[in-house]
Amino acid sequence: MQILGLEELVFGVDEVASAAKFLVDYGLTAVDVSAAGGRFEAADGSAVVVRLSSDPALPEGLGKSPAIRETVYAVADAATLDQIEAEISKDRVVTRGADGSVALRDDFGFALRFQISRRRPVKPAPLEPQLNVPGVLPGMEAKPVTLSHVVYFVPDSARAEAFYRDRLGFVTTDTFENVGPFMRAPAQADHHAVFFIQTPPFMQGVEHFTFHMHSAGDVLLAGQAFVQKGYKSFWGPGRHIFGSNWFWYFNSPLGCNIEYDAEMDQHDETWTGRTSPMTPETAQILLFAGAEKWIPGPGKKPPGV
Repeated sequence: MQILGLEELVFGVDEVASAAKFLVDYGLTAVDVSAAGGRFEAADGSAVVVRLSSDPALPEGLGKSPAIRETVYAVADAATLDQIEAEISKDRVVTRGADGSVALRDDFGFALRFQISRRRPVKPAPLEPQLNVPGVLPGMEAKPVTLSHVVYFVPDSARAEAFYRDRLGFVTTDTFENVGPFMRAPAQADHHAVFFIQTPPFMQGVEHFTFHMHSAGDVLLAGQAFVQKGYKSFWGPGRHIFGSNWFWYFNSPLGCNIEYDAEMDQHDETWTGRTSPMTPETAQILLFAGAEKWIPGPGKKPPGV
């Protein structure tokens, strides 16, 4: 199946204004936002959509508001939509939208929708130094490029893995023992589009989601700007081992956490997945703590020294 990766995450909230401010401050672009909700886009048009939890057009939620209401994946063509409908309708209800999109529920009740990709092409900025072009200038901004991945709390990660693998063609890249698998979409090279973490049933929901930034430097720039706006960082900046992506995590008003990431590993069918216990040593190879800016000089010591 030509499933290309995530395209939208749809959340139900009790009040739109605070969520909208948060997502704009995170770096997304607001599109058609009102008190009823709106869309917040990265550079390629992938997005977070926020609606009032009472909106009857939203799929039914699984828990208290605010919460994820729908996960939307991009596909390459109509043939893939037909494949998904044929496979999933064998044992559950599948609906087709007016735009041809396919909507369904996975084994844990999460609402999924698949649509032909609407992403815009993005010309990447060069990562190598350019002659007479400074790599850093005061006031420069770092913006999210594309929706990266989502992480679910589920009561049975093996069952989740089986559904996404056997019914939708997702591929397991690496696994944390007794926790869950990282899985890439079948037509995507990113290390993972989804990660499942096994938890008690009452915790079921989204743990976090993230957008790719252009580079590790952009993760640092965006994260620093976010902190300076008053948002709470709880993990990072740092770099993971599984996936190798740089990260910086923050609390959010969407019922889950949010991350900036960059430079994720790319895999194909020749990759051999790894298995490891999840510990502080296996969860990250690097972890840093922020500090106030300073300059060296007589009698001056770095913060914390």
